[in-house]
Amino acid sequence: MTDASSRIPNWGVALLAAVCLGVFLWMLFGYILPFSDLTHTTMLEARLGRYTSGDIDAMRGLLERRPDARDLLVAMHRGPELILPLVLAGLLLAVLLKLRFAGRFFNRPMHPCLIVAVYALPFIYGFSDYLENILTINLFGGGPEWSVSEAILPWASSVKFTSFTICLIVILRFAVYRLVPPVDRDTV
Repeated sequence: MTDASSRIPNWGVALLAAVCLGVFLWMLFGYILPFSDLTHTTMLEARLGRYTSGDIDAMRGLLERRPDARDLLVAMHRGPELILPLVLAGLLLAVLLKLRFAGRFFNRPMHPCLIVAVYALPFIYGFSDYLENILTINLFGGGPEWSVSEAILPWASSVKFTSFTICLIVILRFAVYRLVPPVDRDTV
C-alpha cells in the first residue's frame, strides 16, 4: 500500500512553492511597498511581532487621512491575500506529507494526538490567516465594524504567526532528521 507522500509528486510541491513565491512577490511589489511609500509605515500584516489595539487605532487614523492607502490595503486583501493562505497552507501540508515522519520523534513513537496536531498546523495557519484578512477588511475597509474585530485581530495574527512558525520548525526538524545518517539519528 502506498502512503500519502508517494502520491504527491515533487513537481507538485515545486509548483505550489512557485505559486506561493509568485503571489508573495505580487503582494510585496504591488501592495506592501507602495503602501509603505504612501504612508511611510508598514502594514500591520507585514509586522513580524504582535500588535496591540493602539497600533490598530493608529492605523485606522492613518487610513482615514489617506484613503488611497486604505484602498490599496483593501485591494491587497481582495487580491493576493485571497490566494496566499490557501496555497501556503497547501504547500506546508504537502511538505509535511512528503517528509512522512511516520510517528517517530527521537526514535520514540509519537502519541497519535501529537501526529494529528502536527498535520493540523497548516489548517490552523490557513484559517487564522483568512480570519485576520476578514477582520482587517472589516476594521479598515470603511464599512460598518463589528464590535469584536479590534479585540480578535491581534489574536488571529498571533495564532497565524505562531502556527506558521511551529510548522516551519517541525518541517526543518524532520528535514534535518532525514538528512542525518542513520547511525547518528539517536543524537538528533
